Order: sequence, then structure tokens, then C-alpha cells
Amino acid sequence: MKTNEIAKILAELGNETRLEIFRLLVKVGMPGISIGEIGKRMSLPASTLAFHLKGLMAAELITQEKSGRTVMCCANLSTLTYVIHVLATECCIEQKELVND
Repeated sequence: MKTNEIAKILAELGNETRLEIFRLLVKVGMPGISIGEIGKRMSLPASTLAFHLKGLMAAELITQEKSGRTVMCCANLSTLTYVIHVLATECCIEQKELVND
């Protein structure tokens, strides 16, 4: 993963609303939660929620799957896990106690 891709992921999570959406999706787990339910729980207008979900999707932090007329969102933990791994192994290379082999 390139530095600019990692920066994009971290930037998405650096936005308070997107971080709260991501945290909600992590808490809910599989099979996810509908877009409508996210909006209700977070008291976000549909257009605002769509804007934030688009950013999270572009950074591959969430996945969406259509089930009939409902779109379910789920956290993509593999993206976050990979970024954490890269930061720990490449950025903290001289701090052996932080790096798990």
C-alpha cells in the first residue's frame, strides 16, 4: 500500500462523523446495518450520510451490499488492520517492542 493510500484512509478516519460511522459499524459487526438505520442512530440527513459513506467506501473502510431494496453497510476491518500493521512495522521499525513478528 502506497503512502498516499494510507494517508487517505487516515484522513477519512480523521473526520469526526466518519469515525463515528466506522465505530458504529465495527460495534454492529456482521451482517452490518442498513443505511437508513445508520442515519437514524446518528441523526444525519440522507445527503450528509451519503457524502460520508462515499468517502469511507473510497478508502475501502466499509463495504456495501444490496439486499432487496435495502443497502447494508459493514466495516472492512482488513483495511484498518493492514494500515496498523504497516505503521507498526515500517514506521516503528527501530522500536522492536512495538513490532510483533
